[in-house]
Amino acid sequence: MKPTTELHDLGQSLWLDNITRTMLADGTLRGYIDELSVTGLTSNPTIFDKAISGGDAYDEQIAELSASAVPEQGIGATPTERIFFELALADLREATDLFRGVHERTAGVDGFCSLEVSPLIADDAEATIEEAAALHAKAERDNLFIKIPGTEAGLTAIEESIFAGIPINVTLLFDAEQYLAAADAYMKGIERRIKAGRSADVASVASIFMSRWDVAVSGEVPDELHNRLGLAIGFQAYRAYRELLDSGRMQKLMNEGARPQRLLWASTGTKDPDASDTLYIEGFASPFTVNTMPEPTLHAFADHGKVGAPVPADGGDCDRVLVEFEDAGIDVGALAKRLQEEGKEAFAKSWDEMLKTIESQAGARA
Repeated sequence: MKPTTELHDLGQSLWLDNITRTMLADGTLRGYIDELSVTGLTSNPTIFDKAISGGDAYDEQIAELSASAVPEQGIGATPTERIFFELALADLREATDLFRGVHERTAGVDGFCSLEVSPLIADDAEATIEEAAALHAKAERDNLFIKIPGTEAGLTAIEESIFAGIPINVTLLFDAEQYLAAADAYMKGIERRIKAGRSADVASVASIFMSRWDVAVSGEVPDELHNRLGLAIGFQAYRAYRELLDSGRMQKLMNEGARPQRLLWASTGTKDPDASDTLYIEGFASPFTVNTMPEPTLHAFADHGKVGAPVPADGGDCDRVLVEFEDAGIDVGALAKRLQEEGKEAFAKSWDEMLKTIESQAGARA
């Protein structure tokens, strides 16, 4: 049995953290679904920047959009942003259709793709709420998540978007505290829907980024703590997740028809060339969660990954390990905040670079 099949059979969803027009056209994504148990897909500004700048697959549509009237107002703050969203939605409509069978088979639990709002509005709740609604409406796919970062402004937008019935992937979470804040925003939105007499069934995932933790402390901790921080932070978040699933608040919502917001392991590609290339796949095997992985990591796990014991519901030794990092001088709470801010800035940079690529290609075709 393939390791990917074993992991799926454990109860974890395997999603691909990538999308390109080429992989849609040549059957690569279809192959991942059929052969590697892939049941969903995530995207972000960095992924689309690489996809658009990496070849000529988008050139024709960019030229057509540039030559025609500016796409409709309400999605994107500039004509170039609106062109990007047209490109992304074309890809994601096709991808969500490929996952339609999974979505139907799992009664709406799985089979999702994700599209992120502009990272330039991460600190603007009202703009995020407006753009999330416009993107989901324009996509016309119920298995499309709109990604909203778990920033302070993002939490407001998450609650309002869930209340509006929009499936949300909360992104840029880094520790248990940030995860619980996102879960609270999700539950507030559901509670408001119930009070208003609306359906409590609105899908959501909460994406916690893992590998960046170990990169951030590389060279700053003793050798025995090398590449252990991400796993410890993840185990702590998983304990919080399991406790929340068992809480009276969540079970009351489930009794009203709510689907629990699933925990999603993100940024699971190993950054350290000396570490296992499947570190964050094997380490975060856990039922009723999602692991979204880059293509190289998916291939590595399919080739030589091993599925061992799942993440312990009580977090295992995470508290002891985190104390060791604190003793080594790492302020974990402060680092979580820094990583979220750096992640927001990195996505904004990728966004700007992507828009410049689109402008350059549009100009070349003019």
